[in-house]
Amino acid sequence: MRHSAKVHVRWDDLDAFGHINNAAYLVFVQEARADFTWFTREKAGKKPLLADMVVARAEIDYIEPIYDGGMEIECQIWITRIGNASFEMEYELIHKGVIRARVKTTQVAVSIETKKSRPLSDEEREFLSEYLEETK
Repeated sequence: MRHSAKVHVRWDDLDAFGHINNAAYLVFVQEARADFTWFTREKAGKKPLLADMVVARAEIDYIEPIYDGGMEIECQIWITRIGNASFEMEYELIHKGVIRARVKTTQVAVSIETKKSRPLSDEEREFLSEYLEETK
């Protein structure tokens, strides 16, 4: 299963070439990740999870530029690996039915008190497992 989030593209996300600047893609997946772990769960009457995770690694494959601003694009999210304290997420950014970028992040759960990594809880593992897909 995948989570789908709509992400707003602002006019100032466009660069001098008239397409979305490369750095904006990380903001888009960050917004989609917050929707995945927090806002959608909250709207469903569930407790938000993983507010204390950090990005340990991010990689982006830019496939085709987007030349529009002031609209929404779709971001699909799924999980490809669940470890002890970390997990990997993959994303596809889709505009007008075309995959424009693929992103992969490694997330690490962190204790707010100690600022060090912590094991994922059973509840977090169960949630993440719902979206687990085998790596292609």
